[in-house]
Amino acid sequence: MSLNLLRWVLTPRTSLLARRIRRTGRHEISPDTAWRLARLQLHPDEVPYRNHGHSPPP
Repeated sequence: MSLNLLRWVLTPRTSLLARRIRRTGRHEISPDTAWRLARLQLHPDEVPYRNHGHSPPP
């Protein structure tokens, strides 16, 4: 099962918003980036999880 299909099955609302973001965007972005942007718009409480692992090592 592909990641895109799994996302559509588990979170169709987020997937629809990600599709709209890609279609109406001025710049070409990857489906993964659009899905992450949509996820953060719908669930802003997940920002710490997105930021985890994106900081320089101590």
